Amino acid sequence: MEYAYLHFHVTLKDFISPARRNQVIAYAVNRHASIKDVIESCNVPHTEIDLIIVNGVSVDFDYSVQHSDEIHVYPVCSTATHESVRPLYHLSPPIPGNPRFVIDANLGRLARYLRLLGFDCLYRNDFADSSIAEISGKTHRIALTRDRKLLKRKIITYGYFVRTDIPKAQVREILSRFNLYASLAPLTRCTHCNEKLVSTGKSTIAHHLKPLTRQYYDKFLMCSGCHRIYWQGSHSMRIERLIEEFCRQPVQ
Repeated sequence: MEYAYLHFHVTLKDFISPARRNQVIAYAVNRHASIKDVIESCNVPHTEIDLIIVNGVSVDFDYSVQHSDEIHVYPVCSTATHESVRPLYHLSPPIPGNPRFVIDANLGRLARYLRLLGFDCLYRNDFADSSIAEISGKTHRIALTRDRKLLKRKIITYGYFVRTDIPKAQVREILSRFNLYASLAPLTRCTHCNEKLVSTGKSTIAHHLKPLTRQYYDKFLMCSGCHRIYWQGSHSMRIERLIEEFCRQPVQ
C-alpha cells in the first residue's frame, strides 16, 4: 500500500479527533484524488485552509496526491512563516471590507447578537444547508455554522466553523476571527429582520405606542423593513451592559 502523509497545523487540529490530533495522518493513495478531497476526507473544510505545502512546494486545491507526499496544511490567519517556499499560493480569498454573514439555523442567538452590534446577518430558523450554501456562494456572504459538512460544499468560498457552542463566546470568537471591533455599530440594525434602523418622530408613531411609553419616552427608532419600534425602555440597561461586554476588545 502506498501512502501520503498529512500534517495539520494550529487551529486545523480542531477538526481532527483527539486521539490523532498531534499525529501524522497516513492517507492510502489507491486512486487519483485531489488534495482538496483528501483533506476534506479528514473532516477539515476547505474554507478553513489558507496554505498547502507539499514536499516544500506551495500547491492549490487541484493538486493530485502522490505516493510519499509530505503534506502540511495551514489555516487562515496562521502566523507560520515559509521563507523558503516561493511562490506561496494563498487559498483563502481576502474577506470583503464590510463582511456580511449568512448564519446556520442552529445559531439563532449568534445572529441576533451580531445584528445588535450592527452586522448584516441573514438568518432563518428553517434555513436548509442548500439554501445557506447557495446564498453564500452567490452573494459572497460568510457562512457561519457548526456543521463542517456544510462548509465542504464546493460552492462556498467564504465560511467559518464556529468552535464554541456558547452564544456570547461565539460573538467574541467571530469578532476576533474577522477583526470586526473597528466595525461595531450597535443599535443600527433590527435584531428581528436585519434591516436598518432609522430615527423616527414620536408624533409619527404615537398611535402605535402604549400610553405609558407615549408618556415617558421621546426618542424612537423604527425598522425600515418590519417597522418594529425601538426605544430606551426598562430593558435598555441590560442591552447596554451586553453591548459594552461585546465591545470590550480582549487584551492581546
